[in-house]
Amino acid sequence: MTSARTLSPPAAVTVSLALFLAACGSGGSPATDGTTLTVTANAISGGKNSATADWTAKWLIPRFERAQKAAGRNVRVVFRPNGVDDEEYKTKIALDLRSGTGADVIDLDGIWVGEFAQAGYIKPLSDTAGPAVARWEGWTRIPQAVQGLGVFEGRTYGLPQGTDGRVLFYNKTLFARAGLPAAWQPRSWQDLLDAGAALKKAGVPTPLQINAGTAMGEATSMQGALPLLAGAGAEIYANGKWTGASQALKDVLGLYRRIYTTGLGDPRLQQEAKGRDKSFQEFADGRIGVLAEGDYFWRSVIEPTAGVAPMKDRDREVGYALIPAERPGAGVRGQDFVSMSGGAVRVLNPHSKNAALAWELLAFMHSAEATKAGLAGEARITSRTDVNDEVLKGDPMLSFVAGRVLPLTAYRPGLAVYPQVSTALQQATAAATAGTPVDEAATAYDTKLQSLVGPAAVSR
Repeated sequence: MTSARTLSPPAAVTVSLALFLAACGSGGSPATDGTTLTVTANAISGGKNSATADWTAKWLIPRFERAQKAAGRNVRVVFRPNGVDDEEYKTKIALDLRSGTGADVIDLDGIWVGEFAQAGYIKPLSDTAGPAVARWEGWTRIPQAVQGLGVFEGRTYGLPQGTDGRVLFYNKTLFARAGLPAAWQPRSWQDLLDAGAALKKAGVPTPLQINAGTAMGEATSMQGALPLLAGAGAEIYANGKWTGASQALKDVLGLYRRIYTTGLGDPRLQQEAKGRDKSFQEFADGRIGVLAEGDYFWRSVIEPTAGVAPMKDRDREVGYALIPAERPGAGVRGQDFVSMSGGAVRVLNPHSKNAALAWELLAFMHSAEATKAGLAGEARITSRTDVNDEVLKGDPMLSFVAGRVLPLTAYRPGLAVYPQVSTALQQATAAATAGTPVDEAATAYDTKLQSLVGPAAVSR
């Protein structure tokens, strides 16, 4: 028998995939000669999400088909590309699933999972593919909090792809001027405010920048309001109810009001059409002390050579810290620190005629080998800890997010009404930023929320 160490790379891959498929199989023979599986995503070579399309067509499909052939199965995989607006893609997928058609494996934005589940368009993975799902090796490599991207009401509907996390970025030069430590980690909102006061006293134009208002859109919710709400011990949606004018919400609005009515933040920045972009440039120019953002800011905005607002000395000048709960232990799940994440998932079509084989394909798409190949040499955070440990070891910041932030993160509810709720939340932060009394801003939000979801679906 030939040793795997002496095989050529293509042959070695085929053997390893054959062993993988045997390990995650359903225990029966899920495919017969001539079986065809289909995969779809909002990706197209040379266009939208081109890298994903190229990985699917040039890496994934040949290797999966070759491994199936080695296992004695004649399986063909067809990729159905798309390159359209996200809402157009969402509508197309919904129509396919509603009519009992569509691809076997489907890419979805994680924010759509709950909506599709409630509509009956998708089913829990185990309901579609059976007990093989629970035996998958990947579950031990994906933190429980990250698995939450594909979970709705306690059931797992999809496997998470890449994800991200929110942190506090700070300028070490400005911190030194204000007498603050280079290795800074606030442990409460008061610590954050104290740092802001020290920066203000040192003459920093904008000590704190936490997105607020409607001009920044969903960035207000994801980078600001929702992490703060998690820090106050609540989620925007939990146990079938939406958070209304609760004490947690009032505490969040109170923090916004305090920051933006005392000169710790710039309220005008929150009202400008391109305020978020301006905040990026102001941070890069050394005019903002602390900025709440996602890891996108590190790898794409202030990246030293190709960033939108490059910082030549980024690695030396910029620090990063966990977002603290209002007080130690006051965050969701009793946490000291909190975050929010987003990302995409892949789901199985419940109408698949080859569900067991479709699960094998889905499981392989999320294997360590396939996940790493999908990065195409780029350092990005994936859902798998084993891949992150390898590909992020040269980037301390992304390693920090993968190792420290993701295990405590939370996600937006994947429900159809969420975007409208998010807008109402943004309006509440705008009011607080402008100096509206907290109770008044919270009541207005609660009233709008009731009009969207009904009084019975609101908790306080």
